[in-house]
Amino acid sequence: MTSRRTLATLALVALVALAGCGATGSGGAGGGDAGGYEQATQAAAGPEATGAPTGTAVARDAASGSGGDGGGGGGDAVNVQERQVIRTGTVVVEVDDFERARADITSTVEGYGGYVSDTAQDRREIDNETWVRGQVVLRVPQDRFEGLVEDAKALGEVESVETNARDVTGQIVDIQARLENLRAERDRLRELYDQANTTEDVLAVQRELSDVQGEIERLEARLQSLQNQVAYSTLTVRLEEPRPTPNRVAPDRWYDTPVVSAFLQSVDGVVVVARAIVVGLAYALPYLIAFGLPVVLVGGAIWRYRGRIGLPSRGNGD
Repeated sequence: MTSRRTLATLALVALVALAGCGATGSGGAGGGDAGGYEQATQAAAGPEATGAPTGTAVARDAASGSGGDGGGGGGDAVNVQERQVIRTGTVVVEVDDFERARADITSTVEGYGGYVSDTAQDRREIDNETWVRGQVVLRVPQDRFEGLVEDAKALGEVESVETNARDVTGQIVDIQARLENLRAERDRLRELYDQANTTEDVLAVQRELSDVQGEIERLEARLQSLQNQVAYSTLTVRLEEPRPTPNRVAPDRWYDTPVVSAFLQSVDGVVVVARAIVVGLAYALPYLIAFGLPVVLVGGAIWRYRGRIGLPSRGNGD
């Protein structure tokens, strides 16, 4: 009983101190501190006055304190000196040599202090001639983004260019403010944890402390990701070699076509026709089953019926 009253008294003192520090904050902050003060007063009166289980007194005190701090933390949000913008872009270029173009743009981005994030390459072939197409994803410091775009456009014939900017200043400020409040709440919970004397109080504070720590780690990871995207812009460069066109010269007269070439072309034609027939049958088969099969069945039934009743067949004169 003495330990619980001691802990409740400590929580009350902490909340009163917070209320005094937050007096210069917004009206919402004052309301939060007042609510925490009333709950802490009830906790100090003992479990008989509140009617709540004794083991939850410490956790309830910590939650009340965090509500007051959360209201006042918004006014102390970290000031951002400049807008935080995530810049991305895509450049599609036709190049004569894929490997050389990729090496050039890789060297360029490394000279800017950036790096290659991802690469992809696809090799195609037609009539024993090949061509390559692929892409490289580049990360470059934000102030070098425009220069990198121009360098990518200079690799060959530009087919398309697209750039985007997304302002995440509000998100970053919000996460920083929430982290400040959560870290203050974590410090208070640690103090209460050190003061807890019973197993029930220790477990209650430990649960709250674990939840707060998990939320802090999640927000820190999100903040780090946003800051990295702001610091390093992303440019996707798609490099495409021109598709080869086979050198086929049509003869002046059809009978001047070489015999072997004419035979191979005929074989190709037969294959195309056979494939077309198979595909056509595949399309027609469901219709034949759905509509042709009932007609066949009805016709067979009529033929059998006529045979049973002995109807004279046509052509037999009487």
